[in-house]
Amino acid sequence: MSKIFDMHEECSHCGLHYQIEPSFFYGAMYVSYGLGVAFSVATFIISHVFCNASLETDFIAIIVSLIILMPYQMRLARNLWINFFIKYRKDWRDIKAKENDSN
Repeated sequence: MSKIFDMHEECSHCGLHYQIEPSFFYGAMYVSYGLGVAFSVATFIISHVFCNASLETDFIAIIVSLIILMPYQMRLARNLWINFFIKYRKDWRDIKAKENDSN
């Protein structure tokens, strides 16, 4: 758990530098909030509708699921946030090879 907030500086495949600007991933907090709401609603529906649990049990289930899913939620939010700005290119190997040839 101590390394949960650690991130690689750049992509090991294409060399993309992840820290585009200082505090770039602060915007991922908004994405994380949306994911947290989505996880909470999903947990409530599963707990209340499918399991016929009480509201107290639903609340506990939501809290437990948010705590357990927090590492995944944070990583997913960061991935979604960077994909808003950086598009995947299938030809990244060709671009990387051209850059290496020109150097």
